[in-house]
Amino acid sequence: MTAIELTSGDQALMDPASVDDVEWGVRLLAATPTHEGRDRKLLRQWAGRADEFGSRLAPVPSTARVVERSDGVDRMLLARYTSRPPTVELYTDTLALAEELVDARGWRAWYPPGSARAAALAHEAVHAHLHHGPAKAALKQALDHTVLRLGRHRVAGHVAGAEEVAAHAYARTVCRLGRSPLLLTAALRAELTRPGREK
Repeated sequence: MTAIELTSGDQALMDPASVDDVEWGVRLLAATPTHEGRDRKLLRQWAGRADEFGSRLAPVPSTARVVERSDGVDRMLLARYTSRPPTVELYTDTLALAEELVDARGWRAWYPPGSARAAALAHEAVHAHLHHGPAKAALKQALDHTVLRLGRHRVAGHVAGAEEVAAHAYARTVCRLGRSPLLLTAALRAELTRPGREK
């Protein structure tokens, strides 16, 4: 699950229209180690480019084996991709909680029934795609983060968290969601860390 630190009463969750999908990406990047103290304008630039990259990706087929588990709430995970062997772990308890939250918050127009599962699978398919193919280098180029320049040659740098933003944008696009799954994962995190929540 994406680590966006929010409380259940955070204004962005109470009024989701006040925060666009790119801003959710900015919040994800800001919460990612190595970005502490980075300029918010730079983070927004990276988040916007990662969001655009993910939303423009051609459909990515998934060849990973899917395994369902029921301990996602305890681990704060919706889904997870592991490369050896290529496997997507889907956490059915967290997916069920996501569907409950969508109904409770009145977000069903953005997230149709079953879309949390579909988005999780799409999201993890992009992680596999970026892990195994040339798309990872393409994302680096799209972000335009230069870490070394020698004359007219430059080396594109890795931006921690950008792959996550791109994967969410891809899932939003291919699943035809009204909002990024980042909003839903932020709501899930707020719910799972709410004081007094029963385990």
